[in-house]
Amino acid sequence: MVGERTLEQTERKMERLMRPSRFSKVQIIALSFLGIILAGTFLLLLPFATREGESTGLLDAAFTAVSATCVTGLIVHDTFLHWTLFGQIVILTMIQLGGLGFMAFSVTFSLLLRRRIGLKERGILQESVNTLQIGGIVRLVRRMLLGTLLFEGVGALLLSVRFIGDFGVGKGLYYGIFHSVSAFCNGGFDLMGVRKSGSSMTYYAGDPLVNFTLIALILIGGIGFLVWDDLLKNKWHFRRYRLHTKLVLSMTVILLFGGALMFYLLEHNGILAGEPVGKQILMSLFQSATARTAGFNTADTAALSDSSKLGMAMLMFVGGNPGSTAGGLKTTTLAVLLIYLRAALRRTKGAEIFGRRLEEDVVKRAAAILTLSLLLDLSGTLIITAVEQLPLADVMFEVVSALGTVGISAGITGSLTTVSRLILMLLMYCGRMGSLTFALIFTENRQTSPAQKPTERILVG
Repeated sequence: MVGERTLEQTERKMERLMRPSRFSKVQIIALSFLGIILAGTFLLLLPFATREGESTGLLDAAFTAVSATCVTGLIVHDTFLHWTLFGQIVILTMIQLGGLGFMAFSVTFSLLLRRRIGLKERGILQESVNTLQIGGIVRLVRRMLLGTLLFEGVGALLLSVRFIGDFGVGKGLYYGIFHSVSAFCNGGFDLMGVRKSGSSMTYYAGDPLVNFTLIALILIGGIGFLVWDDLLKNKWHFRRYRLHTKLVLSMTVILLFGGALMFYLLEHNGILAGEPVGKQILMSLFQSATARTAGFNTADTAALSDSSKLGMAMLMFVGGNPGSTAGGLKTTTLAVLLIYLRAALRRTKGAEIFGRRLEEDVVKRAAAILTLSLLLDLSGTLIITAVEQLPLADVMFEVVSALGTVGISAGITGSLTTVSRLILMLLMYCGRMGSLTFALIFTENRQTSPAQKPTERILVG
């Protein structure tokens, strides 16, 4: 009798596990980000969150919450001048939660409470962290959080060395922590309004310590947690790395130095003119690194030439790497498309790189991501230029910055109307989720017929 009851209980438990969830994994992740945004908006609406002691408008609070949670950095109020210490800590918490993902923190608390992590939670976590396989996902998250504490801690100490001399011990340590977390999570929020509103890191344009610390934090945070795991496992043996890691490292180096060279060539007679050579190199490297979804700037973005804005928009469009704190199209997506283009031009069968052949599904996914990203950027630019009387170059720059979750601004965000701000908020949310992932929120649970229609050739190109 006991055995039958036990068997019946086991069968019921298996039925519950096999029963499809009301929400898909992608939808659960999207709702978790939305929950952080709603909670952050409520906290930023509180009167003691602002220096004036008055409640910020709902739209402004929501815009700030979306920008922080989606680790973008676009602002409608200067972070230092408008928000109190409480408001700044709320923003910093949203940056940390948004950068690493709420699911990673929830799993960490479950581990601390010695709660078993089920298969469903592991699947959601895999989707959230964007790894290749579900095996070892909990160990990866543990390493991810420990690594985050380590890198942010070291970055905070290095930045504090400079900030303590400028602002005193207490404020210097706080500034070091704030900017280290913001840089590592590619958040782009800063407190340099203490010097001048909207100045970002321009005061430290020639400071090697601040520049190289922020660049390192941006790159490490944006390189991807799966790459961390591969580097930790295989050390300096490049040949042993996964194909994913090889592509990420190769594209990161190419875009960092290629972007710096492009910025220098476009601005050596412009904003860089008259500056010492060392400072020109630092500014070029910093602008290249920060355009990869970080959001800081050591050069006055509004003063850049249109060609430089276009070049930076191209870097912002590409963004960082999958499974990281960064947004954008992602470096591997661009790599896959370029590899496939090379294969098409050479008329070779299949796309190959580093002695491996890419899966056809990866190529299709990359093409879909590129198409959706372009459609979102063009649609956002079209609508905002129709609503606002602003230059096309500035609007395009702002839209690409929002979708790429970069946060570098041409200086027009604060003057935008309600409709334009809502569009930027939607783009930031799409950018943090990923354009294709965002589209899957509405289509993933739909049933598709297994039957296939007859094929017929068409002409393209």
